[in-house]
Amino acid sequence: MARIGLAALWLFQWLPLGLQAACGNGLGRLGYRLVPSRRRVALRNLELCFPELTPERREAIAREHFRWLGRSLLERGLLWYGSPARLRRLIRIEGDVTLAERSDKPVMWLAPHFVALDVAGASILLFQSRKGISIYQRQSNAVLDRALRRGRLRLGNAEIFSRDEAGKALFRAIRRGDGFFNLPDMDFGIRDAAFVPFFGVHAATLLAPSRLARALDMIVQPVVAEILPGGAGYLVRYEAPWADFPSDDPVTDSARMNRWIEGEIRRNPTQYLWVHRRFKTRPPGEPSLY
Repeated sequence: MARIGLAALWLFQWLPLGLQAACGNGLGRLGYRLVPSRRRVALRNLELCFPELTPERREAIAREHFRWLGRSLLERGLLWYGSPARLRRLIRIEGDVTLAERSDKPVMWLAPHFVALDVAGASILLFQSRKGISIYQRQSNAVLDRALRRGRLRLGNAEIFSRDEAGKALFRAIRRGDGFFNLPDMDFGIRDAAFVPFFGVHAATLLAPSRLARALDMIVQPVVAEILPGGAGYLVRYEAPWADFPSDDPVTDSARMNRWIEGEIRRNPTQYLWVHRRFKTRPPGEPSLY
């Protein structure tokens, strides 16, 4: 089944982007109806993060989110199989994409989980020359895992480590000057994390961005990607590096990072990955929020 799906993605990427977008929107509408478990997670997340909104408004955000999510899934074929020249035409860059090339310190690109996250990763390989490294979650399906690795590495000048094997290899790569594409906003439990407010709700938040940046004297540059309507392509914003990050307090740094992500979500609420159970891990004694 995985091979059939991958073959469909390869065929699909030849279509004009506007037609891909229309199909992705349709897939998202179906997903909202047919995947109730993820629909419930999205609505619960929105309820926790935006209690001031009416239920009708939160449902409208969730429905639109599923349409963007459908697009991101189908357009993965374009990112994995489309020509580099076509991707360069479709991806618009704002900000200093070549900071890592000029920096005498290693750079951490801090990229939260918006639906165009993989576009941000591709932009690093397409528009600047510093080698990019990242961590990924190994897939249980071996065919899909190979396709994911191949798709993310095919543009060259990149290396990815599975989460269970990163460790020393990641440190060595950063020390030799590779740029680290870091995804800081997933709930991986309380190990190496702290409960830090996220939209006013305690969320298990990784302390690694602060600790790693401090240990390896890294520059931290926030990066946010978004899908543009129809066939307009994608936008990736490279923000100015944080001058006062890291501090000597990783919990304070994590709280600042969460506040920044909150601001980006408020700017573009329908494209954040609401189907992830961001508040899965609870402080001792607290009941599940899902």
